Amino acid sequence: MATEKNEKMEQIVSLAKRRGFIYPGSDVYGGLSGTWDFGPLGVALKRNIIGLWWKLFVEDREDMYGVDAAILMNQKVWKASGHVDTFTDPLVEDLETRQRFRADHLLKDAGFPVDGLSLDQMTQLIKDNDIKSPNGNALSEVRTFNMMFKTTVGPIDDEASISYLRPETAQGIFTNYKNVLDSFYPDLPFGLAQQGKAFRNEISPRDFIFRSREFEQMEIEYFVDPAKWEEAFEHWRQQVWKWTQALGLPDENVHELEVPEADRAHYSKRTIDFEFDFPIGKEELLGLAYRTDFDLMNIQNATGRNMDYTIKGTNTKFVPHVIEPSFGVERAIMAVLTAAYTEDEVNGETRTFLKLPEHLAPVKYAVSPLVRNKPELVAKAREVYSALKAKHGAVMWDDNGNIGKRYRRQDEIGTPHCVVVDFETLENNTVTIRERDTTEQHRVSIEELIK
Repeated sequence: MATEKNEKMEQIVSLAKRRGFIYPGSDVYGGLSGTWDFGPLGVALKRNIIGLWWKLFVEDREDMYGVDAAILMNQKVWKASGHVDTFTDPLVEDLETRQRFRADHLLKDAGFPVDGLSLDQMTQLIKDNDIKSPNGNALSEVRTFNMMFKTTVGPIDDEASISYLRPETAQGIFTNYKNVLDSFYPDLPFGLAQQGKAFRNEISPRDFIFRSREFEQMEIEYFVDPAKWEEAFEHWRQQVWKWTQALGLPDENVHELEVPEADRAHYSKRTIDFEFDFPIGKEELLGLAYRTDFDLMNIQNATGRNMDYTIKGTNTKFVPHVIEPSFGVERAIMAVLTAAYTEDEVNGETRTFLKLPEHLAPVKYAVSPLVRNKPELVAKAREVYSALKAKHGAVMWDDNGNIGKRYRRQDEIGTPHCVVVDFETLENNTVTIRERDTTEQHRVSIEELIK
């Protein structure tokens, strides 16, 4: 079973690079571990997913406000939030090569449960079971490693100039809570939503884009009356399912994991991890957490600024509590590719295609002349292409190779509809449409197609 999973992962990675979805970062210079570049089709898929999220959770709601905070923030933000002291992973070193690895990953790969283990307990497990590094060498004791990328702001490199590449987008939302309150004073409950880059200096990034050093998040902080947090939590639990279904992920491949208290983040009073059946196994896709008033009270205590919300028309005031649904863009992409990757048999040959939901597909239509050496066919196909392009945007011109090869190429990138202009088109102004999922073909008029 593990072999099958690895094979599927390899097939997805290969297709992603071959067809222009995702490339290794800095590949021409030998690469940089934990970084990935999105090619023309990958960036289109990414934008479709981000756009779907924004529409579903911001544009279609009355209680949501978008923000876009700076990546670089005052170092006090990360001290107050606890990231400077606690944003760590357990690290071990290969005593021969000095390569660094995640101790919990090595233990998990060896079949040991790691949730709730202290550093000393991890060290003892490694010693007792003679667990080696991936290179076969002995390992050091386990120690902590802060995952934030540290940098300096301004011309002087001193303690006061220290900043960090943000490891999450959430703190940019919390620092703007008071700004939005003063500008709009929305009714409670309300949310602030942000999509953007985050950075984590992962000890051992792995599993394609699942765990990388630079990634994108889509996060919501939903501010609620403390007495009504359970109602809001349940609302967002249902909204998460609405999201996974909008991505085209089968319900049976998505699982809720109620995180026990010992394994929750220090700020959380309840957390549900939504896991997905990736080729690498059942792993976290996104999270839903009840953060209480932890973050706003940190800001209030650190800055002296009042974070109270006053209920309109009353003297009732309190620091709101927060429900946080947190979504990873790359993990959503990896889940979508996993769910869409399909193999079947057509005319006795194995066909690989991406069964992407049409609203996520990077290319909606591919337009081809039946043959490329007939100017009248090419001219007519260009006319159809231009009309579809003007209406849908995500339309590709494809006249490379014979029609069978074009179909296979478009199948692999997930194009739902292939439009072919042939000699009959010149007679009656109809075209052939070939459907990706069924390979069935039917004729429609160009007028009907454009409509």
